[in-house]
Amino acid sequence: MLFSGFLLFAGAVLAFSLSAVCGGGAGLLLLPLLGSMLPGAQVPAALSVGTVFSSASRIVTFWSRIRWDIVRWFVPPALPAVWLGARLLTFINPLYLELAMGLFLMANLPLIFRSSAQLDTADPSPHWALSLIGLAAGFVSGLTGAVGLLFNRFYLRYGLTKEEIVATRAANEVVLHMVKLGLYASFGLLTGHALALGGVIALAAILSAWGMTWLLPRLSDGLFRRIGYAAMVVSGLSLFTEATGQVVSKNRVDLDYSPMANGLATQLQWRNKLFALEFEYDGGFEFEHSIPFSELPADKQTLAKKLSRGADRLFVEEVFGVGEHAYELYVYRHGNLHKFDMVDSD
Repeated sequence: MLFSGFLLFAGAVLAFSLSAVCGGGAGLLLLPLLGSMLPGAQVPAALSVGTVFSSASRIVTFWSRIRWDIVRWFVPPALPAVWLGARLLTFINPLYLELAMGLFLMANLPLIFRSSAQLDTADPSPHWALSLIGLAAGFVSGLTGAVGLLFNRFYLRYGLTKEEIVATRAANEVVLHMVKLGLYASFGLLTGHALALGGVIALAAILSAWGMTWLLPRLSDGLFRRIGYAAMVVSGLSLFTEATGQVVSKNRVDLDYSPMANGLATQLQWRNKLFALEFEYDGGFEFEHSIPFSELPADKQTLAKKLSRGADRLFVEEVFGVGEHAYELYVYRHGNLHKFDMVDSD
């Protein structure tokens, strides 16, 4: 416990230090680390404890640089979306959203190599777009607890200075994080363990905020933007890798590739389902997946019962080929495997 707390503190200091340079994103950088210490549903709660202190310290430090014209369009639609995201957290696993977020962040890789003139080009969003961005940010933030880097591109392309990005982002997010904490507590997600890890993150956030006033003036706007895009890509890769590992582990995913006498076969096992893609040199592609006996058409069930009398075990696959739809019945009887093809008459 002590070692994991120290590891989290060191990781949080590093993440918030990078956040100070790129304008945010410490939460997304910490998601994989927290995911290894807490159940998935409690990770956003622990993260929000730390980010409340981070946002509050940045608001105090850069109060005069807050762009209130952005805040008043961003925050109101974000608040109800936070409730929806936090509520859904008690019903769904955020892993699949994290996979999508990782891919989205990695897609910013080409921006790192753009010229400084291209990076400095401003593209302010209209007011109605700010409301939509706030709505999306609130929902994702409620569901994952971290949203900074996901919307970093919006801040970097809006034409704000680096100090305005840090200040305006903090003003947009501090209310969201406070609302989320209350929601997580009411949903039973703010456990003692999550609160303790959140406190460790809060200490790291405050420590990194002290160095921000020294660091930001020493960075050019072009370098600030380039580091921001690089942080998005690195965070996306980390998030995607961690989420993929958890999906594979929790769903018992196994991928197998093997040659056949007259072609090639690839099999994917997902939980208790088996999917196969076969290519035969003389017959083309076939896609197969296992189905329960109850999903067989009535006439095929009658035939399968006759063919499997006295069987020790059986399973059924549905087959899709070029101009073909069929079912395959595999029957284990007295230690021997028998295969029966049942072609769909339709």
